[in-house]
Amino acid sequence: NDPNRKQACTELGIRTVAVYSEQDTGQMHRQKADEAYLIGKGLPPVAAYLHIPDIIKVAKDNNVDAIHPGYGFLSERSDFAQACADAGVMFVGPNPETVRKMGDKVEARTLAINAGVPVVPGTDSPISSLQEAQAFAQTYGFPIIFKAAYGGGGRGMRVVREYEELEENYQRAYSEALTAFGNGALFIEKFIEKPRHIEVQILGDKYGNVIHLYERDCSIQRRHQKVVEIAPAVQLDPHLRDRLHADAVNLAKQVGYENAGTVEFLLDKHGKHYFIEVNSRLQVEHTVTEEITDVDLVHAQLRVCEGRSLPELGLKQDKIRVNGCSIQCRVTTEDPARGFQPDTGRIEVFRSGEGMGIRLDSASAFQGAVISPHYDSLLVKVIASGKDLPTAASKMSRALAEFRVRGVKVGH
Repeated sequence: NDPNRKQACTELGIRTVAVYSEQDTGQMHRQKADEAYLIGKGLPPVAAYLHIPDIIKVAKDNNVDAIHPGYGFLSERSDFAQACADAGVMFVGPNPETVRKMGDKVEARTLAINAGVPVVPGTDSPISSLQEAQAFAQTYGFPIIFKAAYGGGGRGMRVVREYEELEENYQRAYSEALTAFGNGALFIEKFIEKPRHIEVQILGDKYGNVIHLYERDCSIQRRHQKVVEIAPAVQLDPHLRDRLHADAVNLAKQVGYENAGTVEFLLDKHGKHYFIEVNSRLQVEHTVTEEITDVDLVHAQLRVCEGRSLPELGLKQDKIRVNGCSIQCRVTTEDPARGFQPDTGRIEVFRSGEGMGIRLDSASAFQGAVISPHYDSLLVKVIASGKDLPTAASKMSRALAEFRVRGVKVGH
């Protein structure tokens, strides 16, 4: 439900087809597309958007050339990328094999090690018993973190600081991972205390060219989910910045990475960096990178998918420059008074912040919109840009203060 996809297509003269679940008949993304079709009849909302056969059928019935998976649901599913390929429809993203490799945290970690990129000390393969967890803790000491082997978003993540908490947290992480991803397999890693979370935006074409579009600082998180993103990262040692960019590009080149992606790193308090994962899709926070580099990432994704080379698109590394600073805040339909529980209902009043240097990306934020309980609570992304961080921050404060949303509770 990302508005940038429709906008980019329209600007490039490409007709758009949307799919929607029965519950989303009135949603904005359906109305903005040139055509829209129902999928997952009789299925609950999330299951509808995960129903690959229906999506492929809509694509084939309507002579769709390419599917842009956005940044949720099927965007990192290699079986969906493969289904597109089998149906003769282009998947706007990496090839199925790359999506599979990057989605498999064990394989991604091995690839990073082979590319000479430092990784957090951890298990080489998923564990499936408490005994393995105990053995790891004895070798590396505490704190350690459990992570779901087959999913993310903070589910199945548990930090353990002492031996007495190990068993209970193992069981909890296992059952959370099982419920969320259908597989309870876990990784254990040494837990890096109070790290900075820095990610590098990469872009590759079909001819082996890979560039980076600098980095984003996504350290401000709640429950392991990003809430504020900044580009470029401030107060970052220039040598370390160069190393992060080089590591990201080398890793991407090693797998023949094609299209847009993000290589995520943790930085500890000693200035050491560790690879954590690759997101083989567009990120929610791609906006801040676009603002500082003036590169439209969705345009680039579509052009690369058509077979254009990066140099042809004017995207050479020495041409990519950082201009100013950009911050993104996620305004969510959550109730701060109830521990940030997601809130639902009809938006009765919607007035947003605006003005020079403010960009708003929203798909469902307008007066009369119904906020359903079925999806992520992200309502609108507010992006503020200025010549430096203090300028961008003051614009952001003003824009957020101007927001008036009634009917649902919001947090930002």
